[in-house]
Amino acid sequence: MQGTVTWLNKLNLWKRRSKLNSMDAFQKLLIVLLVLVSIFMLLPLIYIFNHALKPYNELFIYPPNIFVREISFQNFAELFLVASSSTVPISRYLFNSFVISGGAVIFVTIVSAMCAYPISKHKFRGQKIVFSTIIFTLMFAPETVQIPRYLIVSNLGIMNTYAGHILPMLAMPIGVFLLKQFIDQLPNELLEAARIDGASELIIFLRIVIPICLPAVATIAILTFQHSWGNTETSTLFMQDDEMKNFPFFLSTLTHNLSNSVARQGAAAAAAVVMFVPNLIVFLVFQGKVITTMAHSGIK
Repeated sequence: MQGTVTWLNKLNLWKRRSKLNSMDAFQKLLIVLLVLVSIFMLLPLIYIFNHALKPYNELFIYPPNIFVREISFQNFAELFLVASSSTVPISRYLFNSFVISGGAVIFVTIVSAMCAYPISKHKFRGQKIVFSTIIFTLMFAPETVQIPRYLIVSNLGIMNTYAGHILPMLAMPIGVFLLKQFIDQLPNELLEAARIDGASELIIFLRIVIPICLPAVATIAILTFQHSWGNTETSTLFMQDDEMKNFPFFLSTLTHNLSNSVARQGAAAAAAVVMFVPNLIVFLVFQGKVITTMAHSGIK
């Protein structure tokens, strides 16, 4: 009896301290709607994990089910079997993907920051034209630049190399835009005070600009990782040796040129989870930085 009274007292204390008591009916309704929308947006994540655990008799059931009825790890066993029979080990594909994604994140972030800083804080002739050109490139579809990219990579002699994977990704207009908008928030007086104290432009860039812009840098890192991790273009166009191709390319070959549409679908479902988990982890770790960046970049 005494335990029940203590529990009720704690519950009443929580109700008095809860912020819900200070909200009106509209705010409470808005919270309920946002929770329902959040649950709806989580359905694709729930589906991809449940789909990988479905046996074959549930993979092709109609109408399809979101939740698995009988959990099975047969799909992952099939993926391991297919990978073990491949001429190139699956570990090689995964290693290539991690090296490519890590290198792309590092170099894209550096290039975007070094491009955004002078555009934002230095005055030079043609400054607005340069920034407008960068924004204009956002209008081009990736397919329109495939031939120029191939010619550049071929003439540079970096086919079948990690540089051939990373170099085509270095130009990231959205990264320059986000960093430029973020650096615009920095007061010019802070940079002038550093110059008066004798700091060089490199010191200002590394010790003042980059630390303050870490939320934008983290956002660019997430976008770059997601793009490079799921990219098959460089493996298809620039890599002739299978040992230099990445994991998304291996995933695309699981059900390619098969005599029917049923074979290896379980392995493809398991591989989709393997592809998705790194993206999910990276986003969950840095999602707070993404929200901060959007709040300071003028994007609503």
